[in-house]
Formats: sequence, structure tokens, C-alpha cells
Amino acid sequence: MVQNTISHPKVVGKDEWLTARKTLLEHEKELTKQRDRINAERRRLPMVKLDKEYAFEGSNGSTKLVDLFEGRTQLIIYHFMFAPEWEKGCMGCTGFVHSLGDLSMLNERDTTFALVARAPFPKLEAYKTLKGWTIPWYSSFGSDFNYDFHVTLDETIAPTEYNYRDKAELERLNGPNVIQGESHGLSVFFRLGDDVFHTYSTYARGVESLTDSYSLLDMTPYGRQEDFEDSPPGYPQKPTYG
Repeated sequence: MVQNTISHPKVVGKDEWLTARKTLLEHEKELTKQRDRINAERRRLPMVKLDKEYAFEGSNGSTKLVDLFEGRTQLIIYHFMFAPEWEKGCMGCTGFVHSLGDLSMLNERDTTFALVARAPFPKLEAYKTLKGWTIPWYSSFGSDFNYDFHVTLDETIAPTEYNYRDKAELERLNGPNVIQGESHGLSVFFRLGDDVFHTYSTYARGVESLTDSYSLLDMTPYGRQEDFEDSPPGYPQKPTYG
């Protein structure tokens, strides 16, 4: 008999396994309920009106942030790490986009998803074609957008801040080599007519599991728009299984 020496879970009988699995199930249910509570709290976050006019370049030329909504009410932007001087995008961000599932549900629920990076649009378009992506991608080159949403860090332009921590906090946590340059994140915006509002941003590991329609909708003010959710009065909802 060949002895297997690799690390592995403890081997037990079926009854002991079932007892352990039921204990874990209770913990999983607690986590689901806590996630529902956090999502409900997120849907009640206030929002901030954006007064600055940001310029982007996309497949149709120069455009504004309000145009990125494509006429819908909610907009989710993934801040993709691609500096102007780079010849290709960040491998981690590339892996994130590759892992995205079918996002057609977002459009059905009045929500648009797009990528934004600082590299000039021709570089983005070439990389998008190389990877076979169809998600809309816009360049914020020459705009304050990346700096204002703290995904490009340059002290000569804006004070260092990442994941809601200032330079002193970042140095206390990570040492003197505070992150500089490009980083990643995800931001959510809401539109009332031509007025655009910032509702939410998350960074670092807060982004890593946001690769399907439901998890992305959970980041928005309207959520999944299903009747099991605890949402403020007047928010759009439909039967979860109807």
C-alpha cells in the first residue's frame, strides 16, 4: 500500500463528519444573515453629489461620467490598474475581469458596469481586444478621477489615502514604504437626471469576491431589488422567485 504523505483533512466516520458539517452550517447561516444585515446598512448609506466634471475617452470619443451610465440609474466602476506608461494592464486586475460571470442581470436592473483606467484609450482598447473582453472601458487620462477616488496615489497631486486610511495610518500598518502609484478598487454612482452622486467605494480585499451580478448589485443603493431584502420604502423590488 502506497502511503500518502500530503497534508489533508482529518479522516473520520460518516456520523462524526455529519456532526461537524451541521456545526459549520450554523456558522454559514450566521454569516449569510450578517451579510444581509450589512447589505441593508449599505443600502441606507447617504450619497454625495459630484460637482467636478470628469472627462473620459471611450469607443465613442470624449465623454462625461454621466454618459457612462448609458441612460441607467446606477453605475458600477471597477478601477483597473493600468498606468499611462505601462504596456499592459495589471495581472491581478486582468484576473478579476477574466473571472467576471454573466453580468446581463445588471442592465436588467437599471445598472451599468464599466472599467476605468488611467492609460490612454488606444492602449486600453488594444488590451481589451487582446483579452477578448466586451465590457465598456474608459480612459481617465488627464482627469482627476483616479486621484479623487484614491486609486492613483501621488502626493504631488493629492494627499495619500487608500482604503479610507491616510498616510500616517498606512505607515503605521505597513511601514514607511507607503503604496504609491496605481491601485485598484470599485466605486458605485447614482444618477438623478444629469446629476451624479457617489454612493460607495471599496478597495483591496473588499473587491476580490465581486465577480457576479448578485454580489455587484449588493454594492448598490437599490441592491438586488428583490422582496427578501430589507430596503428603504420606495426602492424597486420584485418577488425573489417570481
